[in-house]
Amino acid sequence: MIYPIVAFGDPVLKAPAKPLAPDYSPTELKQLVQDMFDTMYYAHGVGLAAPQVGKSIRLFVVDSEPMLDEDEEGKPIIPEPTAAPVKRAFINPQMVEETGQEWAFEEGCLSIPGVRETVYRKPVITLRYEDENRQQHQETFSGMTARVIQHEYDHLEGVLFTDYVSGLKKQLLKGKLSRISKGDVKADYRMKFAGQGRR
Repeated sequence: MIYPIVAFGDPVLKAPAKPLAPDYSPTELKQLVQDMFDTMYYAHGVGLAAPQVGKSIRLFVVDSEPMLDEDEEGKPIIPEPTAAPVKRAFINPQMVEETGQEWAFEEGCLSIPGVRETVYRKPVITLRYEDENRQQHQETFSGMTARVIQHEYDHLEGVLFTDYVSGLKKQLLKGKLSRISKGDVKADYRMKFAGQGRR
């Protein structure tokens, strides 16, 4: 099933997500994870968090391969070696540590189409999480994979990448964000707008 992507302006994107209960149906969870991957690929994304499909639970999926450690011209973003690409579901993740010198990259978001802004993030993270079989893991990620995970993790905290933008740029973005919230936006995937149903 392909879900519509929830657009900027919907309260679900600004609310901290709730932990996935231990008794959540394993069959339903596996189906939800598959549906989220299908939705992410359909929208040409590299990550998707449950709040972006209207579900306020601590779950996101990532496939970092399409943008691993290269910019638009195919040049490495950071010179030191980084981890292999990751395709994975992260359930009830907890950020253990973020380390290294912050580096800049222009981020976008499926919930905020047509907007890209520079965000500074630490290059190495350690995350504790469960997989879709509810097995516990603690793992360290780096480079672009770490950035994709940080972006999706933020969604579970009710934080959007535009929240990192400075005051002046935020003012300049206000009109565009307002139009997105009202459904005045073009995207090549279905979207859901607050109070307006699907499009």
